[in-house]
Amino acid sequence: MNYRHAFHAGSFADVIKHVVLVRILLYLQEKPAAFRVIDTHAGAGRYDLESDEARRGGEWLTGIARILQARFSDAALPLLKSYLDIVRSFNPPNALKAYPGSPLIARAMLRPQDRLTACELEPSARKQLVDALRRDAQARVVDLDGWTALPAFVPPNERRGLVLIDPAFEAKDEFNRLADGFTSAFRKWPTGSYLLWYPAKSRRATEALAQRVAQAAAAANPSGKCLRLEFSVAPQTADAALASTGLLIANPPWTLQGELRTILPELEKPLGQGGAGRFKLEVLKP
Repeated sequence: MNYRHAFHAGSFADVIKHVVLVRILLYLQEKPAAFRVIDTHAGAGRYDLESDEARRGGEWLTGIARILQARFSDAALPLLKSYLDIVRSFNPPNALKAYPGSPLIARAMLRPQDRLTACELEPSARKQLVDALRRDAQARVVDLDGWTALPAFVPPNERRGLVLIDPAFEAKDEFNRLADGFTSAFRKWPTGSYLLWYPAKSRRATEALAQRVAQAAAAANPSGKCLRLEFSVAPQTADAALASTGLLIANPPWTLQGELRTILPELEKPLGQGGAGRFKLEVLKP
């Protein structure tokens, strides 16, 4: 369940995922028509970096804390600014005490005509998210399993938008469920954008997932495109903590690949552990 994310909030994986999330939503803002964000495994929304869980995990210290202190080039900084500004908005000046999860980052990107649907089943995380979004007419928290909600909520009335699928990966079949859920949803809404997160620990599992997603995307929308991004902060070993994170982006903005080519090289040094990190960015072919 997503409540465990309190140990990992603000980690390098969050940074990579949320940088991409913000770039996609900025692109959707460029047209006046409304869009919908559907977050299938939303989590608590806001994470206290001074909590016992965050102190024990400490992953934010090598994630968002380093990014806020890093210096970026004139090319990369404008592409990171919106993300960094959102994180800073949840904190006192010159301090880092909290980190926003994906639903609150998405909420910060909504215009008056846009909407957010956030699904969270775990009671404690759902209560925190409801409290964070209370009396918000543009955001709805749904007490529903994300895998059930995924095919049920697409296509949205707005017909434009993004589906974020970010499960906890505690179940052994989560990679298969992710591929199955994406395939089912994409058949119903092949023109929406989809952002799928996964831990890149098993090369066999990640390659199988990427191929299934690419094949499903090509079958439902032959003119579409699918990107794969993997970012490693250190060599990944089976028994070690997560050091490699992955994203699959179906129907990405046409600008996204070039933007990431500018951003990612400048994240390698601050996020690297025991040396610079490394990234791989490619167009998936079914």
